[in-house]
Amino acid sequence: MQKQISNLKQYKLVQLFTIGLRYVFGASFVFASIFKIEGIRFTPESGENDPIDSLSHFFEAMYRAGLYWHFIGWGQLIVGFLLMSQLFSTLGAVAFFPMMLNIFIITISFNSTNILIITFLMLLGNIYLLLWDWNKLKYVVLINPQSYIDDNNEFSKHRIWTYLGIFFFIVVIFIRKVVLNAH
Repeated sequence: MQKQISNLKQYKLVQLFTIGLRYVFGASFVFASIFKIEGIRFTPESGENDPIDSLSHFFEAMYRAGLYWHFIGWGQLIVGFLLMSQLFSTLGAVAFFPMMLNIFIITISFNSTNILIITFLMLLGNIYLLLWDWNKLKYVVLINPQSYIDDNNEFSKHRIWTYLGIFFFIVVIFIRKVVLNAH
């Protein structure tokens, strides 16, 4: 498996896909985190009077938990930044996995078909990112890993991706706080 991953890492198009996937996943978490950090509901309407087994009621309960709502927001913001930074993207992918798995299980639990497709694809993409960094993660997972070989191409390690990630991080926050709050 590691040889196949290493071979894929040599294609610039696959490297760009991986970098872009980190940006997209990170941006989605950063955008969603601002609502929670500011103490705003995930949905515009209160789900308080909806059936107790509905997704909107579940979101309302999380929102009303206060501290927990803010905690989720800060967690998403940190994970989003780690992914977008490219420099700490492996740690971001590891932290993203339990959060994304939790969101996926929630969508299964509430039979939210449309959201289920999105969360499944995000979970699948996260698994891809974890496999991409298998050469680093195998030291945590395997008992006797082989020696470390940095098989990442120079193209994907270029600092421009980090600077661009930080720029996108700031842009997402700006769009959420300034542009969308103005309407």
